[in-house]
Amino acid sequence: MAQQHLEPTEPVSSHVGPVTGEALAGYLRAQATEFLRALRLHRESGAAAGNGAAPPVDAARALRRSARRISGSLHTFRPLLETDWSERMRPELAWVSGTLASEHACEARLERLLLALHRLSGATVFPAQTAGVAGGPADAGTGRGARTTPDPKRAAPGSAGPALHPTATPDRGNLTVGAAKAGALLDRQLTLARTRAHSTALQALGSSRFHAVADNIAVLASEVPLVGTAQSTDLRPLALAAKDRLKDAVAALPLVTAGHPYNAEALIHGLSPDPAPHPQDAPWHQVRLLLRLHRYAREVLRGDLTDVRLLTAGEALDRHRDASEAAAAAAQAARTPRIAPATAYALGVLHADQRHEVEAARFAFQRSWQMETVSTS
Repeated sequence: MAQQHLEPTEPVSSHVGPVTGEALAGYLRAQATEFLRALRLHRESGAAAGNGAAPPVDAARALRRSARRISGSLHTFRPLLETDWSERMRPELAWVSGTLASEHACEARLERLLLALHRLSGATVFPAQTAGVAGGPADAGTGRGARTTPDPKRAAPGSAGPALHPTATPDRGNLTVGAAKAGALLDRQLTLARTRAHSTALQALGSSRFHAVADNIAVLASEVPLVGTAQSTDLRPLALAAKDRLKDAVAALPLVTAGHPYNAEALIHGLSPDPAPHPQDAPWHQVRLLLRLHRYAREVLRGDLTDVRLLTAGEALDRHRDASEAAAAAAQAARTPRIAPATAYALGVLHADQRHEVEAARFAFQRSWQMETVSTS
């Protein structure tokens, strides 16, 4: 991971007096410029990939980064922007970001699950599947980070902190027998999903819908549609409202439960016939989104400064999201008809392991959020 200049203390705004719409306009112009630059690099890397060369940068990730920041700023500071334009752009930017995220999400999920199977079973790693995860098409970087090789620490138990949940003690013999077939099943399912997501992303980037978004971003790079009163309106109350929404959402979380090393209730619905998302996870995913909006609002007010406490909290929620989705993928694979008992057993153990990781991430978030609360109180 590239080094970031982080300070453990609350950064001080470089602005004197109210922060007005001009700061918002400058931020949106900068993000629009980054989007256009990433789009150019993505097209260049796509052409290079067609000639057998590797892309120079993860351009799709940069596209998503800019799209998220523009969309988040339109949401937080919408009273200062022309309503029709803002309401039309926000869902389109969300569509761009979500479409570009799907492919790499499948790749990262498969990597996480195969590493967890290897760790739990003690068997040799699955060479065919791992090779597929570590490689992939040259323009496959479309999602949640630039990692292209397995990181054992990502799936290690208790990665969110020491001894955050009990060590699983599965039947090692049965697990070893079923792990290889479970890994092959997950590889087939998630590789198919990744291929479909790749095709969808390519179609989206060539569509008239995406070209319309790019045209609007090109206009935004030079002209921000602010309302007439924006130049005299202070942004700080709107940014504070975003922070308050985050604090209210965190206050509604079951942090008392998350403060315990293991929450047995988190496994109740895991392998049930209902394919719906885990009922405990939605509030945590919402907090993750609100934390992102809070961070983007701080960027508008203060420049590109990151508080290490918010970064740590965000990383914990990212791990929560990854483990939650990995557990859901294991549960979905376990519902495959006519699989061998040993395979189903391995997938059940894998699901429980990832739900342990969910609990570890919640515990880590609680600790980092308490540090944030103490430091700002």
